Amino acid sequence: MKATFAAGCFWHVEEIFGKTKGVTSTKVGYTGGKMPNPSYQDVCGDYTGHAEAVQVEYDPNIISYDVLLDIFWRNHNPTTLNRQGPDIGSQYRSAIFCHDDTQMEAARKSLQHASKSYEQSIVTEIRMAAPFYDAEEYHQKYFQKHR
Repeated sequence: MKATFAAGCFWHVEEIFGKTKGVTSTKVGYTGGKMPNPSYQDVCGDYTGHAEAVQVEYDPNIISYDVLLDIFWRNHNPTTLNRQGPDIGSQYRSAIFCHDDTQMEAARKSLQHASKSYEQSIVTEIRMAAPFYDAEEYHQKYFQKHR
């Protein structure tokens, strides 16, 4: 099964999900924007509308989508609009891109649950998945390549 999350710089997000039992593969890329086949430079210009995101393939017999959502909420700040740490721009927004209605329902429920943990309002975008464009190869498994 597939899940897609945006939570700031995709290198960090990929690293977290890549180390998660039940996740069979990860890839970083761009989604949620209006330009087909954007490059990193296009997305970083903050005018394509894409988010840096991670597409996660997982085995639902080992890990549930609900657990993946919990990992998503715990590993970034969903209350900062278009920002994570020092990274600023809409490409760094918090978003869940759902691949079906079941994921959409689970994401909305998880947002309600997560909102109890924050004093500020959560600004995470929850929407149906848009085309996902793989990031350039040098971005894939970035932390593994640079240890």
